[in-house]
Amino acid sequence: MKKLLSFFIQGALFAGAALAAPKPNVLIIMADDCTHNDLAVYGGKNALTPNIDTLAKEGLTFNRAYVSEAMCQPCRAELYTGQFPMRNGCAWNHSASRPGTVSLPQHLGALGYRVGLAGKSHVLPEEAYPFEKVPGFDPSCVRNPTQPHSLTGAREFISRQADQPFCLVIALVEPHVPWVMGDASQYPPKKIQLPPNIADTPKTRGDFSHYLAEITYMDGQVGEILAQLKEAGHAEDTLVIFTSEQGSQFPGNKWTNWDTGLHTALIARWPGKVAAGKRTDAVVQYADVVPTLIDLAGGASLESLTKFDGSSFASVLRGEKDTHRQYAYAMHNNIPEGPAYPIRAITDGEFRYIRNLVPDDIYIEKHVMGIQGKGDLNNPYWPTWVANSWDQPEIYHLVKRYIHRPAEELYHTAADPYEMIDLAKDPKHQETLKRLSTELDRWLTEQADPGIPEDTHEAHQAAKKGNHLYFPKP
Repeated sequence: MKKLLSFFIQGALFAGAALAAPKPNVLIIMADDCTHNDLAVYGGKNALTPNIDTLAKEGLTFNRAYVSEAMCQPCRAELYTGQFPMRNGCAWNHSASRPGTVSLPQHLGALGYRVGLAGKSHVLPEEAYPFEKVPGFDPSCVRNPTQPHSLTGAREFISRQADQPFCLVIALVEPHVPWVMGDASQYPPKKIQLPPNIADTPKTRGDFSHYLAEITYMDGQVGEILAQLKEAGHAEDTLVIFTSEQGSQFPGNKWTNWDTGLHTALIARWPGKVAAGKRTDAVVQYADVVPTLIDLAGGASLESLTKFDGSSFASVLRGEKDTHRQYAYAMHNNIPEGPAYPIRAITDGEFRYIRNLVPDDIYIEKHVMGIQGKGDLNNPYWPTWVANSWDQPEIYHLVKRYIHRPAEELYHTAADPYEMIDLAKDPKHQETLKRLSTELDRWLTEQADPGIPEDTHEAHQAAKKGNHLYFPKP
């Protein structure tokens, strides 16, 4: 009873604080499968992204922002719930969060917000994610081509009920495969500068050209959305967050625990509240976003008894602090994308430690390796990697790196952003390895991570149906 009374008193205090300070509108623009450092603002050498570049000049760019799982559904569930995959239950792609999960619409709805989503959803069950559906953007990432988009729905959502704050997520489907949008002629394959973790074959260059075209197409949509926000008169009172989700479908990015899979672009703009043209090394994760928005909206939501894994980085946005969390955590369950291959990882922003739980097995990812035969969805660049590996040592290294992994990996990511030099056996780095390994163990215990036994087809199907008996609640 005392706890309940305390909760209501706390809620009243937060409500008073909310009345005292205007609540910002929130616009979250999300790309799909875009490797963060393929964007110019993160050092990308190829893609033209004038609108994202301008947004970065007008806001705060996070140098060290991460998802906890480099797959569409788990990372979106993390973003919307403020909970890691273990906590909300969506720890596999194409599964679901636990029944009773509380997410962004309920949290901000309790604080008086209208909360809508346009474009791709890819979170389940629907009752856990009761976004108002906003039309205008393609909800499917597998169409060829993507359906034409319209800003009419977003305009109506933003403009109605001027006395009520809004939160709108626009989840774009580019540059998710198939790479069919945009003008690939802007990116002649022979002139592309491929990242060092991507094998240099003619087919890969051709596909990379189309991927870059989709990034530029996505950037154009970002520009249109921001222009609409300005036209509606809400550019000044809206916190805009742009994020790139996880890495692209090229081998070594999406579906991995390497930095090019887990590192996400994160740019925040809020005129007069967030300093323009600044960068921060504060380590943040998707799980921190919901607590941050609740904080900025005036305090705790009516669901404040929810156990968040994230915490507010509002003080970083306001320029009061330049640090946030000490570590960012990560995991990978490979089913249903291929045979079981559970991976766990941790980074402090400087170094990354990866633990492969079944190192004697080989890693197989059916989408990347193009073994399903679904045409454009599985661009057949992987066979060209294998075919060229026998007489090109650098390509052989990339093939071997992808399919055969050691029990432990350690990278100095700050100096080696593509994590090509494994330091796990380097005597000079054993103290760092032990520190990160110990902290990872602590996190796994906290999250009640079942590890190897639960990365099974039965567990995936149980999670998909909302039965998490295979995956105990922490």
